[in-house]
Amino acid sequence: MSSLNGFIFRIFQAIPLFLLLMIPQKTDCQEGILDSVFTFRAGSVKTSEALDIISGQTGYNFTYDSRLIDKEVKTEMNFNHLRLGIILDSIFQNNTLAFSVIDKYIIISRSETIHSPSPDTLLPEMVSYITGIIVDEENSEPLPFATIGLKNKGRGTVTNNNGEFGLKITPDLYNDTLSVSYLGYIRSEIPVRQAFRADFSIPMKREFISIPEIIIRNQIPQEIINKTVLAIRRNYSNDPVQMTGFYREGVLKKKELQNYSEAIVQIFKTSYTGSLLGDQMKIFRSRKIENIKRTDTLAVRLKAGLSTCLELDGVRHLFDFLNRESMSDYRYRLSDIVTWEDESAYAIEFEQKEDIDQPLYKGMVYINTVDFAILHAEFELNPALIHKMKESFISNSSKGFNTWPLSVKYSVSYRKINDIYFLSHVRGDLMFSSKQKKKLFNSQYLVFFELAITDIVQKNVRRFEREELAPIHSVFSRTITSYDQDFWGNQDFLRPEDNLLKALKNMKVRLQEFSE
Repeated sequence: MSSLNGFIFRIFQAIPLFLLLMIPQKTDCQEGILDSVFTFRAGSVKTSEALDIISGQTGYNFTYDSRLIDKEVKTEMNFNHLRLGIILDSIFQNNTLAFSVIDKYIIISRSETIHSPSPDTLLPEMVSYITGIIVDEENSEPLPFATIGLKNKGRGTVTNNNGEFGLKITPDLYNDTLSVSYLGYIRSEIPVRQAFRADFSIPMKREFISIPEIIIRNQIPQEIINKTVLAIRRNYSNDPVQMTGFYREGVLKKKELQNYSEAIVQIFKTSYTGSLLGDQMKIFRSRKIENIKRTDTLAVRLKAGLSTCLELDGVRHLFDFLNRESMSDYRYRLSDIVTWEDESAYAIEFEQKEDIDQPLYKGMVYINTVDFAILHAEFELNPALIHKMKESFISNSSKGFNTWPLSVKYSVSYRKINDIYFLSHVRGDLMFSSKQKKKLFNSQYLVFFELAITDIVQKNVRRFEREELAPIHSVFSRTITSYDQDFWGNQDFLRPEDNLLKALKNMKVRLQEFSE
C-alpha cells in the first residue's frame, strides 16, 4: 500500500484558495444599461434628438467621434419594451458601430468585429466568426466540451456547458472543413463555407458499438494503461509547440459571482520527451469583474489557477491513476468501448481501494484502442476522504471562519492533429463550505478554472523571455488592474454558459484588463 505520490501533492499545492477577511471598498459600478429594457414613443426625430431622449430617460450621456454619426438623419423613435442595445442598432441602421459603457457614458465607436456573413455574401478580405451549438441528434440535448477543429490546421475550440462555441475564421480558412468530435458519437464534418449561418446547430449521432461481454472481460485494464504510458513518445509531440488559449476562472457564492477573470494566453509547450525544461505561459490580454459587496465578510480567491492548468496535463505530469507506482492503490474496470472520430476508445473506470486511508481519485479515462493515446479523463478526489486534505487546498484561512473542501473535480482532453495529440481542454470545479463562528448557517463557494486551446503553431517557436512570463503561481485576479473597452479584438474565446452569462449580466461591475 503506497501513500499519496508526488503527482497528487503537485496538484494540491498548485490550487490552494486564498481566503481573507475584507471590508469591500465603495467603487463606481457599471450598470448593464445596454441590456436594460426601455419604451420610447417619440415618433420621427433626428438622430441627435433620439440620443437626447435616451440620455434623459437613462441618465447616461453619449460620447463619440462626430464623423461616425450624421446627427441630422431622421429615425423612428418608436420602441416597446426593447433592450437599449437593440434600440441603438435600429437607430443607426447598420452593424458597423459598437457600444460600450464607462461610468455614466455610453461610448459609440467603430466595431472591429465583423459579424459572420452568409456564404453568398462572404468576401475574401473579411475576418468572420462561426458560432453555433453542438447537440445530440436524438434528443437535442447540448453536448458540453465537444471538440471543434479545422481539419487541416491547428485551430480549434471546445463547446461550453451549453454546447455553444465560437471560432474566428480568416480568409485562408474558407476552403477548410470543420471537424466536430465527441466521445461516443460519429464525427461530423462541415465545409467552413456552409457554417456561416444564423442558428447554426450541428446534430451529432450517437453510435453504439456492440461488444460481446466476453471480449470486455478478457481485456485487462492495467495492461491497456501500461501500453498507454509506453506509447507517449510516439503519440505526443517530440518537438516544442506554441499554443494560444482562452483561460477563465471565477468564484460563485450561492450561485452569485464574487469575481471572474479571463485571459488570452500563449503557452510554450516543451517536448513530451527528452526535455528537462518546463512549460511557459504569458498573458496576451486579460480582464476581470469584481462583485464584492459590503455585506461580504469573506472573499475567496483562486491561487495559481494558470499553473494548475499546466500541471493537469496528465501526459507530461503523469496522472496518478496511470502511474505504475500507484496502480496497486486503485481498482480498475473496463466498462465500455465507445466511438471516437473514425476509431474507438476504451472507457476505463478507476477508484481507490477500500484499505487506502488517504483520498485518491475516482473517475474515467478514455484511451484510443488503436494507438493507445489518452483522449479524455474526468476524475475527482474521493469525497468521503477529501476532508483530510483541507490544509492542501485552503491557505490563509480567515480568523473566525472554518472552511473545508466538499468536492474537487477535474477534466482534461486531448486533440489529434496529423497523427499527433495535443492538450485541448482543462477544467477544474472545486466546491467549498465556510462557516463563521457563532453563525448558524454555512456559505458554499464554487471555484472554477478552465483553459481551452484555440491555436497550435508547430514551426519556428521559441521559449519566452523571462520578462514576458506570467505570474502563474500567484492570485491571477489580483494582477489585473486597468480597463479595456475593446477587450476581445479578433481573438477566439470560450462563450459563457447560460448560468454564468446571467450572473455576469446581473453584476454591477466594471470590466478590467491586465496591466503589462
